[in-house]
Amino acid sequence: MEVNDSNGNTLHDGDSVQLVQDLKVKGRSAILRSGSIINNIRLTDSVMEVEGRIGNRRVRLKTVYLRKV
Repeated sequence: MEVNDSNGNTLHDGDSVQLVQDLKVKGRSAILRSGSIINNIRLTDSVMEVEGRIGNRRVRLKTVYLRKV
């Protein structure tokens, strides 16, 4: 299974990604700002999602909003 970011680059476990758009996180009042870097992502069963850690919580992010750093 090959997971790609918004630019078509292949993502792997442990990569760092950058947000390309502001995102509202469900269940939190915080907003993730574009340009924020998320380190050490994990691939999921879905081709369209990855997991990342923001603070103490793990969140699932859609790959169309990410760019490989």
